[in-house]
Amino acid sequence: MKTLSVLLLSIFVLWGCNKTDGKITKQPKKEVKQTTEKVQPSLKDTVFTFENETVGKLPTGWSQSATGRDKQTEWKIVDVNGNKALAQLSAKHPSYHFNVVVYDGFSLKNMKLKVKIKGFKGRIDRGGGFVWRFTDPNNYYVVRENPLENNVVLYKVVNGRRTDLPLVGKGRTYGVDVPPLGSGWNELSLTVKDDLFTVYLNGKELFKVKDTTFTNAGKVGLWTKADAVSYFDNFEVHEIK
Repeated sequence: MKTLSVLLLSIFVLWGCNKTDGKITKQPKKEVKQTTEKVQPSLKDTVFTFENETVGKLPTGWSQSATGRDKQTEWKIVDVNGNKALAQLSAKHPSYHFNVVVYDGFSLKNMKLKVKIKGFKGRIDRGGGFVWRFTDPNNYYVVRENPLENNVVLYKVVNGRRTDLPLVGKGRTYGVDVPPLGSGWNELSLTVKDDLFTVYLNGKELFKVKDTTFTNAGKVGLWTKADAVSYFDNFEVHEIK
């Protein structure tokens, strides 16, 4: 009888602990949230100095291609007086041929780009510049400086066809003329913000272009035309929102 009383008392206590306003409530289970979402790192600042790359080789993480009448191109690391740079070395191309090398590690929509360029030699063309919003070898934007013509021009390449773009406030002028670029190093810069592209040479703003042909993110890289043997160094890529 004593044992039965203790058992009945225990049941009464347990029932009372789970009763609220005359109702028996269940204790809620603790929820554990699970997610398979991958957090993508945000690119902030990248500077390609090429100092850790191997002379005579394409730099790690980069791929080369060509637009136009010839598919051959030759991008390699070179030693310039003890300093490494990325160069386009092939000089056996027709006039309508574009050498392209892009970094495969990320895609960007809005950015700031800066690079030092040395137009080493070239009879048809010389110098070079940037590609951005690169989709494939036949679709991208490009801006370049040319020591043979002493001008800077921004183009779009659509299905392999290159077209120079009009300048904001000036119309189609085939870019702008600049002081003689010579055979030394020049610094080309570009700011890309949605449909507005601002071009600088040696720290001076040259012109702006607005265009909406390519609106999605794409790869960034470097470019030369025809037989231009050109060196590139300190290629800076800064993502902007």
